[in-house]
Amino acid sequence: MHFTRRAVLAGASAALMTPHVARALTVVDDGHRVVTAPPQVRQVLPAGMPAAIMLYTLAPDLLLGWPHDNGLEQCAYLLPDVCERPVVGLLTGRNSTADLERIRTLKPDLIVDVGGIGERYVTIAARTQEKTGVPYALLDGSLLSLSTSYEKLGRLIGRERDGLDFADYCNMTLGSITNRIALVAAEQRPRVYYARGTQGLTTGLRGASHVESIELLARNVAGGRTGGLADVTVAEVLQWQPDAIVATDAQFIRNVRSDPAWSGIKAVRDGRIHLAPNLPFGWVDAPPSANRLIGLWWLSTTLYPDFFPEDIRELTRDFFTKFYRVAPSDARISHALGERL
Repeated sequence: MHFTRRAVLAGASAALMTPHVARALTVVDDGHRVVTAPPQVRQVLPAGMPAAIMLYTLAPDLLLGWPHDNGLEQCAYLLPDVCERPVVGLLTGRNSTADLERIRTLKPDLIVDVGGIGERYVTIAARTQEKTGVPYALLDGSLLSLSTSYEKLGRLIGRERDGLDFADYCNMTLGSITNRIALVAAEQRPRVYYARGTQGLTTGLRGASHVESIELLARNVAGGRTGGLADVTVAEVLQWQPDAIVATDAQFIRNVRSDPAWSGIKAVRDGRIHLAPNLPFGWVDAPPSANRLIGLWWLSTTLYPDFFPEDIRELTRDFFTKFYRVAPSDARISHALGERL
């Protein structure tokens, strides 16, 4: 009989805390840096929201605080005591707010960053570790690397079994979805425009983390250029003629349905404008972390209903219960899925 790692470890991750033998552990992070965690990790400082979400899902008791406040809607889907942890600031990004002196005062056992692993982030990690004396691990936040990042994080914090269990969930989700998508030829996949913001005129270029989920499943109409986020015009969207639009703002969707400037776009004429769920965190991006796993299922069932007959409500219930550790009611699932629109 074949046993999956998930089946063997199914009960191992249910408990919030499990006893572990204290020992120092050295790993090579995704910035190719040698990081040694202390023998016992009691609190971990996330460098940004992607790290905070991954830490919350794997070991909420160790999460020292959040880079910024969570709103009431978000907290309704999270463990109350963890959601109310203090704001500790942001170590990375354009709007960095973390104070190195305050970090020393908070006395974390470990700092974790999940996301980009380029030279800039390696430099931030090395400098922060040097100035605070706190081990700083840099983990790859890309969708296809989530499983190995969970494994490394689990080893660093002394929750190796739980890290393997979450890694297995990532592999099973990605494997199931990509295997079915592989049956659809690239040229037959829908052309999708990702409309961010109230005007819907900010989108992700090819390779941007903001559209990683979309590019895994479909064709990004803004993929003619590489980069991050970019502002575009209605005329450009009209020229691209997307088959579907995935939007982040409900008001944009309400406006665009009656806006003559958008009426010549195929996705608008066909009514294929979809509001990406965003509770408790964005399902497509914002931030790009483990929250995108349920977003992959939502995108798949939305863009390929014939290939993905799964009930998105049940998938949402299972994901939220495992990752966010709160079983959502039917009403909260409806709210998260935007059925109020």
